[in-house]
Amino acid sequence: MSENERKTYKIIGTIKDVKGRCNAKHKKGDVIELSGHDSGGLCGFFYHDIFPSVLTLEFGGTFPWSQDPDVVELECPDRYNIVKIELKRIR
Repeated sequence: MSENERKTYKIIGTIKDVKGRCNAKHKKGDVIELSGHDSGGLCGFFYHDIFPSVLTLEFGGTFPWSQDPDVVELECPDRYNIVKIELKRIR
C-alpha cells in the first residue's frame, strides 16, 4: 500500500429495533451495507445523522464509549418513530 492509500473497511448496518412506524419502511432485522459514498438505501434523514459514524468506522476509527471497537449503536433522529441501527466494521 502506498503512502497515499488508506485502508477502508466494509460497514454493515443492522436494524435492531423500530418503535413506532418508520416512514422509510425499515424493519427490525434489515441489513444494509453502508459507506461514505453509498447510503445503501437507508433513509436520507437517518443516513445524514449517522454519516460521521459510518466514516469513522470505515476509516478505522473508534468510539471511546463503545464496548466493541468495531461496533456502535445509533438511533434515528425522528423521536416519534425511533429506529435503532447497529453499525459494524468488517475486518
